[in-house]
Formats: sequence, C-alpha cells, structure tokens
Amino acid sequence: MPQGRDPTGRHGGALPVPGIGRRTHGHGPGADRRRGDALTSVPAFAAVDWGTSSFRLWLVSDDGAVVGERRSGDGMTTAREKGFAATLDAHLAALDAPAGLPAVVCGMAGARQGWVEANYLDVPASLDDIVSRAVTPHDTDRRVFILPGLAQRLRERADVIRGEETQLMGAANRPGTDAGLYCMPGTHSKWVRLENGKVSGFSTFMTGELFDLIARRSILAHSVGEADTDPDAPSFAEAVRTGHDQVERLTGSLFSIRGSQLLFGDPPERAAARLSGMLIGAELAGSGCKNGTIPIRLIASGKLAALYRAAFAALSVAVEAIDADEAVRQGLIRAARSLGLADARKGQPA
Repeated sequence: MPQGRDPTGRHGGALPVPGIGRRTHGHGPGADRRRGDALTSVPAFAAVDWGTSSFRLWLVSDDGAVVGERRSGDGMTTAREKGFAATLDAHLAALDAPAGLPAVVCGMAGARQGWVEANYLDVPASLDDIVSRAVTPHDTDRRVFILPGLAQRLRERADVIRGEETQLMGAANRPGTDAGLYCMPGTHSKWVRLENGKVSGFSTFMTGELFDLIARRSILAHSVGEADTDPDAPSFAEAVRTGHDQVERLTGSLFSIRGSQLLFGDPPERAAARLSGMLIGAELAGSGCKNGTIPIRLIASGKLAALYRAAFAALSVAVEAIDADEAVRQGLIRAARSLGLADARKGQPA
C-alpha cells in the first residue's frame, strides 16, 4: 500500500498505514519542484502516478533524468470533477512543459471510475505484457498511455493490483531482480511472487486499514490514542514475533493491549507499537516469507520502510530495501521506453 506507492497507502492517500498514525499526509494543491530555476534539459515524456487522492508527475528526459516534478491532491476523485485531461494539462503547464508532451500513467486513472478503464491483466503475466496492454484516452490530443493493473482470478484467492505493478516493473529492472518475493506495504499491503520476470501470483493484506479501524473505532482506541509507533521500540519487535508465531491467537493477543493499559498502565506509545507489531507480524506470517529461499525485497519509503525493516529484522529475515518513489519512477520510465517515448538505449540500469 500501490505514499505507496506514499506512506499513506498506495492509491488511497488519506488512509494510514500500520503504526504511522491517523493524520493526513500529503502535499498542497500545487507543490512543484524543478531541477534548477528552469528545465535543465528537454523532457521526452511525463511520468504520472495517479492515485485516488494523490497526483505525482515527473518530467523525464530521454536519458531517464528527472527534470521537473509536481505533486498535489488532484487524485482520481478530484480529477473526475475537473476532468482528467484538463488536470494533466494544468500540471504540465505549471512546469512549462513543451506542448504536446506525451505521458505514461499508472494507478487509478485506469480504474473503472477513472479516466479510461485499463482492464486488468490476468496472472500469470510477464512485466512486459503490462506495457503491451496500455490504453489511450480519446478526449485529448496528447499521446497518453495508461497502464493496466493485474488480476488473480482464483475463487478463494481473488485479488487485484492497480499501481503496484508499476513499482514492481521499476524494482525488477536490474540484473538479478527478475525473481523473488516483493513486499509493497501500505493501507493494503501487496505481496507479489516474481519468477523469471513473470508475476505468478500475489496476495493483499489489509494491515494498514485494520490498524486504522482498530485504533480509531474499537475498544483499543482508548489505549492507542494518537500515538505513533517507534520501529526501534523493543515492544514493537516483541509484538511482531507474537503476531507471527501465534497468528491463530491474534484477536486474543490484541485484547491484551487493553488489559495491559488497565492493569499495568501501559502508555499509548507502547500500545501503538504492540498493535502495529502484531498486525504486521500476522501479515508476515501469511506471506510465508520465512518458509522459502527466494530473495525478499521490500519496496517502501520513509517511516513505513523503517517499520517493515524492523519487522523483518525481528524475525531474522534478510531483506533488500528499495525506495518506493524511485521504483514507481523507474517503472514508468521502463514503460515509456517500451512504448517508444524515450530512447531505450539510454539510462539503462547497471
């Protein structure tokens, strides 16, 4: 969860993630950044990560360098009122982007309620297949390519991804990364199994949303309050192990947070650490990350990355950390090169 990606959840920006708290994170209506006072080189295309309540745009040169950036709250919900084409045009104009600059887009712009629906691609599917299924809206003269999500059509394990597949494309774009178990945490954490560059299956865990519901609306709200989780707290690591090793007792273990507050005076910080740790531990148990020998890769940023790194460490699980912002950018750049929007020979990862 895919400020996934965005620590507030991959495409539901106002929702929290486990242990970070329930405050809104985000950017103002038109936060932008350029690499210098003016564009330092001519952009070849725009890369856009369009969430439910967030919008991120990068101007990218032919060699893959970011020469301009803009972030705002113009997510799918707002863009449906303003118009998707008009919203994109306004953000590009604010960066003085060249007229007619093409764009490659991932995320909720391709949802049924988005700009134009990009139907899910069924797994198993190769990462290159994702780009070949991009769709183009017809209400703009600009060349815009919207990437599809992935679907797992198994009756008891039905699941979907929209947005995280692009993070995966970026994270798995280096030698030796085309196989592994990829964890993309957030409001809804995604675990994706990649084999020889092909997505063979994935699972979603509602860890962040459960944290929010329990911390806000259950009896544990009195214990947790507005406290955030310290990933270095011993109580967090202990709770991760409890959630992982005793997952069948999870609901009982959670109530012990209330009991510890009443009987031992546990402060909100300890309660938040235990709630977050138990839920993340249960997620890691469900992922099977300790049961195999394939590499585990964590795609996350900021406090969320720190929490999951600490959780893996508590279970003695080796993990490679990959920055989520960088992953989604590289995924969009990879797609743009496949679509012929940039020179595929330039800026390739080593």
